[in-house]
Amino acid sequence: MATLFKHLRFAGVQIVTLAEGEISELHVGLKGTMNALFLKDLAAKTHRGPRGRVEKGKAGCGLCYGYDVVKRIDSESEPVRGERKINEAAAAVVRRIVREFAVGKSPRAIATDLNRDDIPGPFGHTWGDTTIRGHACRGNGVVNNELYAGVLVWNR
Repeated sequence: MATLFKHLRFAGVQIVTLAEGEISELHVGLKGTMNALFLKDLAAKTHRGPRGRVEKGKAGCGLCYGYDVVKRIDSESEPVRGERKINEAAAAVVRRIVREFAVGKSPRAIATDLNRDDIPGPFGHTWGDTTIRGHACRGNGVVNNELYAGVLVWNR
């Protein structure tokens, strides 16, 4: 923002807003600092919700192939967040992928076979080799996701 202000000032363009009137260097510096602090505070508050769910042994956020989000209301009419249940049809696909990968079948061959058998992938898309193998460092993909081994990982 400061760079934009500097370029506009150099070009002789004056910035005037309804709320603040003419914008000066002071506005840019103070508002920029205040906005940065606001965003930092908002990020901490946003992070607090999923962290609380994980501390209770529930899912922090996000969907994972093979699981469904449980939507229910507690006794105080508040939504219960962070609960998942196994989707048996998708779990059978996950078990198939892991079995085939364990005997040496490549992720590309597994994806090809799943697509040939008209088994929909995550979010209804087709399967790709990266969907199967994912990225080992990131812990995604079916064969690299620790959730399938029963480990709840959050906030990598």
